[in-house]
Parts: sequence; C-alpha cells; structure tokens
Amino acid sequence: MNDIRRTILWVIFGFAMVLLWDQWQVYNGHPATFLGGTKPAVSAAPPSAATGVPVASAGLNTTAAPATPGAVPTTAPTAPVVPRQRIDVSTDVLKLSFDTEGGSLVHSEFLKHADMVDQTKPTVLLDESRDRVYVAQTGLIGGNFPTHKTPMTFKGERTLAEGANSLVLTFESPDLGGVKLVKTYTLQRGSYAIAVKHELTNTGTAPLSPQLYLQLVHDGNKPKGESSFYSTFTGPAVYTDAKKYQKVEFSDIEKNKAEIEKTSPNGYVAMVQHYFASAWLLDDGTPRENFVRKVDTNLYAVGLITAFRDIAPGTSKAIDTKLFIGPQEEKNLEALAPGLELVKDYGRLTILAKPLYWLLDKLHGMIQNWGWSIVALVLLLKVAFYWLNAKAYSSMAKMKAINPRIMEMRERLKDNPQQMQQEMMRIYREEKVNPMGGCFPIVIQIPVFISLYWVLLSSVEMRNAPWVMWVHDLSAPDPFFILPLLMTATSMLQTALNPAPPDPMQAKMMWIMPLIFSVMFFFFPAGLVLYWLTNNILSIAQQWVINTRLGVPPKFNLPKF
Repeated sequence: MNDIRRTILWVIFGFAMVLLWDQWQVYNGHPATFLGGTKPAVSAAPPSAATGVPVASAGLNTTAAPATPGAVPTTAPTAPVVPRQRIDVSTDVLKLSFDTEGGSLVHSEFLKHADMVDQTKPTVLLDESRDRVYVAQTGLIGGNFPTHKTPMTFKGERTLAEGANSLVLTFESPDLGGVKLVKTYTLQRGSYAIAVKHELTNTGTAPLSPQLYLQLVHDGNKPKGESSFYSTFTGPAVYTDAKKYQKVEFSDIEKNKAEIEKTSPNGYVAMVQHYFASAWLLDDGTPRENFVRKVDTNLYAVGLITAFRDIAPGTSKAIDTKLFIGPQEEKNLEALAPGLELVKDYGRLTILAKPLYWLLDKLHGMIQNWGWSIVALVLLLKVAFYWLNAKAYSSMAKMKAINPRIMEMRERLKDNPQQMQQEMMRIYREEKVNPMGGCFPIVIQIPVFISLYWVLLSSVEMRNAPWVMWVHDLSAPDPFFILPLLMTATSMLQTALNPAPPDPMQAKMMWIMPLIFSVMFFFFPAGLVLYWLTNNILSIAQQWVINTRLGVPPKFNLPKF
C-alpha cells in the first residue's frame, strides 16, 4: 500500500502542475505548450482604415435608421478638411497620444512601470503601429453623425502643470447630420482613470436620438515579451451584475461563438492582459448594449452602446463615462467600479486567491519588501496547516519505521502476490499504520498553494520589485538561477527523506519527477520560485522535527539506479 499511496500522491502533484502549465494554455485559448504554435500576424491594413463601428442594436431607439452590418465607416462623413495630428499629453503617471481623427486614444505609456523587455523605457499598453493595434475609440451611430473617423479640432493643455490636480482636453467635431459632438477628457494627478464626457448639441430642426458607442480595439496577438513557459489570458471581458465576469477568447469571436450578456443596466467592458487592462465604465443604471466583434483580419473589438434620448433642436445633452487604462492594482480597481478587480485574473480559485492577496498586501504594509512578504506568507500558511502536515509526516514516519519489514516481506513473498498483499495488510493493522494517512492532509492543501501561485503570477506589484542582492525583479526569472537551483536541491532532499517505495520503478520515478518539474522553475518568475523554495525548506524542517520526535531518525534514501 505504501507504493500505492506514493503513486496517488505523485499523480495528484503532477495533475496540479499540469493544470498550472499546459492547461493554462488551452484554457486561455492558446496552443498547448508541448505542441507549440505560432502567433497570428498583425493585419497589414492601415489601422485607421481597419477599425470600425459596431452594428447598432434594434433594442435602442433612434430616429435615424440603425447601422447595418456593412456600414462600418472607413472614411469620415463629409466635413471640412482638418490636418490630422497626434496630440501628446502627460501627467505624473501617464503619457498619452490622441489622434485628432475621432479624438481617439491611440497610445499610452505608464511612467512608473518599466517595460519588461527594455527596462529603460516605460511600459506601453495602447499603441497604433504596423506591429500592434490597441486603441480606445468612441463615436455616434444612427445617422450621418461624427464617428471615430471624423476629423476634430483640439483644445487644451498638454502637460499637467506643477501644483495642478487635473488636465482637461477637448476634441470638437464639425456639424454633421445636425449634430456637433464635443469630447472632453479629464486626467487626474496620480490616477489611471480618465473622465470622458460626450456632449452632443442638436444643431438641426428636428429632435434626435443618436447612439454613443465606446469600444476597445485589439489585435489578436499576445503581449510582447510574455513567457513561453506559462500563459495568461489576453482578450476582451464583459462584466454585469447578472452574469459577473465573462472572459471572451479571440478565437471564439473569430468563430462567432462568443457568449456574453448583451444588455444590462450596469457593468463594464474591458480588454485584459497580464498585469494591465483597459475598460470603459458607465454609471450604474445607464442602459447599455454590450458587444464583441471581429473588426478586420486579426482585429477584434469589445464595447458598449448607449443612447442619447430625445435631444430637442438647439439643446445639448451629455453622457459621462470613464476610461481606465492602467495596472491591475486590486485596491484601486475595487474603488473604481464593482467587479473591476476581476480583470486581475486568478482563474478558477478566486475565492481562495483574494484573501491570500489581502494577507500578502497586509504583510507588505508591515515589511515593505515583497520578497520577504512572500516568505512570511508561506510561513503563516505552514503554521495554519501545521497539524495537517504533522499528521501527514507522522504517517510517513511510521511508514518509514516499518519499511524494512515491508521490504523483507515483499522479497520473501514476491512469487505469491495474493499472500504478499494479505501479509502487508496484517503488518499495517498490527502497527496501526494507515498507508493513506500521509496523502489526504497534503491533498487538502493543494488548492491553497495553487491559489497562492496565481496570486504571485497575477500581481503587478511583483514587476520590478526587488528582494535581495541579485534578485531585482520578482516577476522575472532569477538571472543567475540561484533560486531554481536551491529549489531543485530542496526537492531532491525532500525525496531523500521520504520512505523509498518498494517497487524499483516507482523508486526511480520518485527521483525523476522532481527533476522534471524543477526544470520549469528555471524559467518561472523569481517570486514564484521563492514561494516554492520557502515551502520546501519549511516542509523539510517540519518533517525532520516530527520524525525525530517519533523516534525515527531522519535517514537519506539515496537513489539506486
């Protein structure tokens, strides 16, 4: 039974690791890691001609005919020619570029977050270039109204003045279809949330009810510099109170299989990737229609549509929205909108991961070092699970004590399997040993440690966060592979301290499997390896103490290949 228990334990451990590795690829819409795959190329078409307006839904009232599937604007409605410009603006945390064509946001840099590939440059999220398309657009549908293709005039300052708390920019459209649209962006000091006001003036002679669309357009590629050894989600997401957080794969949009809640009075739409996100937010109670759609070759959009209702001639109405573009800092996301913190994707174990992050954040508040906070959190988890671990290691120690008898019996009865099994069960009864006693306490803890794994992988706070000496970035692999080597050594030491399985093949697998899994950690972020190394060291210490107390001196079972 000892070898059966060992087999079950390793199968569970292997299954957990596969979930963290290969199934992430499949779950997140990527080819399996072990099968490889190639990324789709970015469309060679000019981005400005490729991005389009969503189809208007029949559920919103308009005085003009709704847009049809073929009515994606590729040229601006008739308007005076205005030279197209890029307007660069900056605050203390953001550097942004707006296009006077539609007043769209086409480039963003985070001044307090260095790029993972080139540490001398800030992280770029939104961009419009030949290599990448990721932009935020708005406009009107329901008539020959201003869209994200309409030339607009810019007014405002370009830099947040010293001592000022806000920076206001306006983009004004010409009169089109009896409508003049003014977009006002208000940037706040220290904030990644931008207030966006759309003010509409009816310059015609009849009442109008145009629809406002807000969309995020992204190519179907993964972010540059992402590790090939683990995969995180990149793509659209829709949140509503009714259906909560709904991730959408680019591949599902391509196949017309995307399923989201189409209408809602609350929620948001977002574009998500590792560590960063963008989202359009409307006030709760504002009716809206959510959509995801393919815009062009390898270009996809997520957005929402809401209505300006009954604007009388000569009057104006405004809709206030927010555009979030920034890092997935959980506390800031929670403060902006209900459910927005879910763009920080913990996978299927969110219910366990959120309290673990809360505890990690509290520890960091006291320790002021994310690396030592990880060590402290693992220590607290080991204390919390002390009695479960003690029970498991006690069972292992008893198994180790009777292992010589089991080995002798197996050798003596190797030609009589049935009698061997009966004799083995008799020894277990006499010694009051449960061969599965060391397995179940460990199994119970696996979801907690997988959740912690997700927390460390998803937390933007780990980016460029130093620990000690050579570890300057807990989100990047150890540059000298010291932590992975130590983790491999501790994994082998744990194997040596455990009872050797009677079956020679299983004994070999007991040594080979830690080596195989350890290879992955050479390419994992240092913070994840530090967590696993700390767990290994504390487990070895606890096992050593418990074995000694039970009168079973620690003994190293070296491999016999």
